[in-house]
Amino acid sequence: MPARLRIFSLNCWGIRYLSKHCAQRYAMIGDLLSKEQHDVALLQEVWSEKDFLFLKKKLGGTHPYSHYFKSGFFGSGLAVFSKHRIHDAFLYKYTLNGYPYMAHHGDWFGGKAVGKILLNISGLEVHVFVTHLHAEYSREQDSYLPHRVVQAWELQNFIRHTSAGADVVILGGDLNMHPTDLGIRLLQSYTGLKDCFNETASFDGCEQGFTHITDNPFTHKQELIPFGGGIRIDYIFFKGSERARVSCESLATSKGPIPGQLFPYSDHETLSTELVLYSAEGGKGDSRKEKDCATEKLSELVNIVTEARTEVKVGLHYAERMRYTAARTGIMGLALLLLELAIAAVPCFALGTEQHFPKASFYLLGALCFTILLSTTLLYIFYGMEVKALQGAEDQMRLAVGSLQERLKDFQKGANENRSQKETDGHDDPATSEPDD
Repeated sequence: MPARLRIFSLNCWGIRYLSKHCAQRYAMIGDLLSKEQHDVALLQEVWSEKDFLFLKKKLGGTHPYSHYFKSGFFGSGLAVFSKHRIHDAFLYKYTLNGYPYMAHHGDWFGGKAVGKILLNISGLEVHVFVTHLHAEYSREQDSYLPHRVVQAWELQNFIRHTSAGADVVILGGDLNMHPTDLGIRLLQSYTGLKDCFNETASFDGCEQGFTHITDNPFTHKQELIPFGGGIRIDYIFFKGSERARVSCESLATSKGPIPGQLFPYSDHETLSTELVLYSAEGGKGDSRKEKDCATEKLSELVNIVTEARTEVKVGLHYAERMRYTAARTGIMGLALLLLELAIAAVPCFALGTEQHFPKASFYLLGALCFTILLSTTLLYIFYGMEVKALQGAEDQMRLAVGSLQERLKDFQKGANENRSQKETDGHDDPATSEPDD
């Protein structure tokens, strides 16, 4: 008999003392999960461990197994609740995640990452991933695009390399990318993951599967109006294997205001899907298609990785330029500081010479020069780390493109040889040859 797996995903917008009605909304989320009893709940932006412990206590009867992924200064914000025993858990922190001086955005302090848990359901090994990528604050001038592309690259690498022996793979979370964005195409093309919204047999929710809508009172409506009243940036992906086939039976989202409640669960909409897991021997499977999606679409994958490599190069040039600016400013600060020290040393070497420079202004200028030197040094170190991370990702993509192009040539060569062999066999077939006189 096929096994059914219900998955829930939500960005909880749980910034204590800053998010509106945070405590009340966590209570609502706990009530919802207790009532619906999903097999697995994937939560993002649970920034406070106290809130996680509150949900853990509230869901102890329905979801006895849970895990909170800790990372960064405030934490990764990722939490998982499960009806099934969690046999293993692991966290991978992304190498790039915004800038520390952009404190009003706050992504750098969050420690964005991807968390993985291992479940065993009906004898099948199910690998479940939850993640939250860097936010997009401007569609037209997206300075974080190279960071998000690198995060998508690391995400697909992490999924591929850690789930090679998995029977079922599931990924859920807030990816902060539209369905046609480069990062989504890179993720799906490389891993073969399927989008529940595109694969579901039944859908009930917002138009076009939007998960960030103007009808939600917590959202900034002016930012969403140009996109037709909403955007789809939260996803649940899945993939089967040679041992198991997976289909999406239903997908549902919340629609802003909750009946009987004063406000929604979050500024994002909830995602709830029901997956059906079949044994591969139970019917005609598509394991050949799922086994190597890249082999069938190598040309497209080469173009996608090349496009990603271009975006990373753009980010690399920007980081190198900012590192140079920080170094130049730091040298100027150092020169001014040395000049001040030289002026301060004049009375020591010229006896009887008084210092006419106002002391308060002198000390203030010295403090300013020291601050400039210190801040630019820290920025130089940070941009140096960013340059190294972008260079590493670009090198990996260069190797991947070369490998994919070689596989594409071999694939085309093999196809041509098979075609030639068939033509030769057709000419040599006695049934098709002309009879002798």
